[in-house]
Amino acid sequence: MPVVTFEYNDFIDLFGYNISKEDLTNQLPMIGADLDKIEGDTISIEFFPDRPDLSSVEGIARASRAFFGFKTGLQSYQIKTSDIQITVEKSVKSVRPYVQCALVKNVTMTDELIASLMQLQEKLHFGIGRNRKKIAIGVHNYNAVQPPFTYKGVAPNSVEFIPLGKSDSMTLEEILTKHEKGIAYAHLLQDDDLYPLIVDANNNVLSFPPIINGMLTEVTPFTTDLFIDVTGNNLSAIQKALVIVTTALSERGGTLFTTQVIEPDGSTVITPNLQPTHRILRHSYVNKILGTTMKADEIIVCLEKMGFSAENTDDDVLKVSIPAWRGDILHEIDLIEEVSIGYGFDKFHHTLPNTLTFGKQLKQTSTFDHYHTILVGLGFNEVTTFTISNETSEFTKMGQPVGPRVEIENPIGDEYSCLRVSLLPSLLKLLAVNKHHPLPQQIYELGIIVDESFKNQSFLSGIKTSAKANFTECKSIVEAIMRDSGNSYSIQEYDHPGFVKGRCAGLIHNKKTIGFFGELHPQTITNFELEHPTIAFEIYVHQLI
Repeated sequence: MPVVTFEYNDFIDLFGYNISKEDLTNQLPMIGADLDKIEGDTISIEFFPDRPDLSSVEGIARASRAFFGFKTGLQSYQIKTSDIQITVEKSVKSVRPYVQCALVKNVTMTDELIASLMQLQEKLHFGIGRNRKKIAIGVHNYNAVQPPFTYKGVAPNSVEFIPLGKSDSMTLEEILTKHEKGIAYAHLLQDDDLYPLIVDANNNVLSFPPIINGMLTEVTPFTTDLFIDVTGNNLSAIQKALVIVTTALSERGGTLFTTQVIEPDGSTVITPNLQPTHRILRHSYVNKILGTTMKADEIIVCLEKMGFSAENTDDDVLKVSIPAWRGDILHEIDLIEEVSIGYGFDKFHHTLPNTLTFGKQLKQTSTFDHYHTILVGLGFNEVTTFTISNETSEFTKMGQPVGPRVEIENPIGDEYSCLRVSLLPSLLKLLAVNKHHPLPQQIYELGIIVDESFKNQSFLSGIKTSAKANFTECKSIVEAIMRDSGNSYSIQEYDHPGFVKGRCAGLIHNKKTIGFFGELHPQTITNFELEHPTIAFEIYVHQLI
């Protein structure tokens, strides 16, 4: 979860009211957060990722004014109209089709603002931006450029400019291969023939999204007017990010101005859009879900503590106004959660069930508990690893061609691109991280994989690495597991590219292959950056339940 770090005195300046550091740190977690640490006047708060509006001290101060009862209800910001335009050319629509912008004037670039703005930009890129894949945010010195602006797609070697942090001009292609930011994010444009670019009226480059800004618009401590651009392929995420950034700057005293985005079809969109959205909430449904007996007026008070406004339209319906920066309200149940937070979790009391029932463990749970006991008795340590993995670990490093797997449509990074099809790669990666510890090391996991038919299956896998690990030892371990679990079995020759040929065997139960075991191939050991002989087994325990 994102951790936001800020100074207590800076928070109080933004907050506008007096509250002790002790009261702040005691009450702030009730909004939906965990206190990470306090070091002097530096406070770190861990917020749930569904609240990107709390990714900065400015957003926290805004939410706190309402939650602590100093300024409840819907917060509004004054926004002025400007004649600034950005034209979107058809050439960019196949690359990163959307852009929205805003101008913020009269900003005082204090150290606290610079630190907060950088932190906010980073967390939005990582969170709702999916590491810049969905959105990328550019912050520019407006006084260094001349509107109107153009957002277009250009050939990789047709334009050159001085990127941020450099002194020499580079083409777009050179930036992707030589600039540290270009190397880090080049994969976002690897399949595109044209690259997105934002230029001003004099063809000066503001930004090469989602990679890097131009040195021309570098923000310095003396910058007073900021031009914000947000580009990407998800319009809703772009809108929310722009609102969050601009209102944070408004909290710092900046003056907001609109811009006009002119689409290729000639239509015009005014951004940022700070208008609240509206949703219906039935207060009888609130009481049913929360087990309360609140009246409509009491529910409204709870909503106002969370920064909403609401009005009672009839006997059972509230019309709730949702601020533009709250992109997490998708359903009526989300508003009920906000009511519960505003009501106070400490006011909900424990109750015993009205009906007397008797429960027992599922057969599967009892079986799994028995396997845990067996493995611990054999000297193995249990571990739990991520279900999300990647094709390189699951297939390539195991010596196998890439096969059927569940791919993740919007992965946060290359390391998390699919669901695992085996437990062994996860265990091998864990051993690699801990290879500095003394030998022998032996770990196991009883966890879920997704098989070739794309169904969840329970697997039991174990690995041992030591100077003398061999097939005979692995065979004795597997035989002990099958014997102590009361299952009949037989062993036959088995071929797996990740194991040494002739030192790998299949496990047979009821005439079905339910697993394999043996000595890992030296190439597999090297692929996972291990250094000693390693034995491993994998049993499809769902076949044994």
